[in-house]
Amino acid sequence: MSAIATIGFGEAAQAFVSGWKSENGAASPARISTFDIKVEDPSLRGDLLQACSDLGVDCAEIPEQALTDAGAVFSLVTADRALEAATRVAEFLDTDTLYLDCNSCSPATKAAAAKLVEAAGAIYVDVAVMSPVHPARHRTPLLISGSQADRAQRVLLDLGMKVETAGDEVGQASSIKMLRSVMIKGFEALTAECLLAARRAGVEKAVLASLQASDPGMDWTARAAYNLERMMAHGKRRAAEMQEVAATLRELGLPDRMASATTDWQRQIGELDIRTEENSLEARADAILERNLT
Repeated sequence: MSAIATIGFGEAAQAFVSGWKSENGAASPARISTFDIKVEDPSLRGDLLQACSDLGVDCAEIPEQALTDAGAVFSLVTADRALEAATRVAEFLDTDTLYLDCNSCSPATKAAAAKLVEAAGAIYVDVAVMSPVHPARHRTPLLISGSQADRAQRVLLDLGMKVETAGDEVGQASSIKMLRSVMIKGFEALTAECLLAARRAGVEKAVLASLQASDPGMDWTARAAYNLERMMAHGKRRAAEMQEVAATLRELGLPDRMASATTDWQRQIGELDIRTEENSLEARADAILERNLT
């Protein structure tokens, strides 16, 4: 692959690029460019340009500049901006370009983006990123689906990525990701509701001991600390994803009660913008409880 572009240059895009460039087994593209709307914001532009410079990525001022001659385009924005991103860049996609939509969206949102991309003559691929991008970076497990999933898989494998196909229809990969998130992100939200209350009541050790006795196969203290850290660091992005999860459930004709409640918990903790070096469950719980939670 001679040239690759990304739409968005946040955590996921930077993780993929750093992996391509550092792994001896990966075929690093000859040129990597990006368009990120942060380039239009004076308060965010400097950090974006520095991140691009650090990784040897061309930072475009406009989408057309980033997408010229790109054989594959990775859309790596937040879930709530995925359709907006496809709308903005579709007209600049070259015919036969692979548009790899890696955003955590409902099947209906992916289908709407696919319609825009395919109308431009490009090839839409539904991509689900199945675990955090660190520490695996470009080797983070991916699921893909779409009419040319097999072709996309070959391209991704050539980049040293870890990918499996979920089917030949847009929405199959995203459905798996969305419904998995009901459990994973929901578990995080339940952890917050349970352990924050237990910490405030002064009974967290007894609660954890009871959970450990009920399910000794899991280290409940470590997992609870991890779950809180995920919400603290990524709650805002997870909330956007959970909105798409709730939409997926409604599209299936099912209630979205748990997903909607999870959205609220993820957003509330994420918006606290807590940064702490302490990694214990107690320290993380205390950092959250110091804020006004209602």
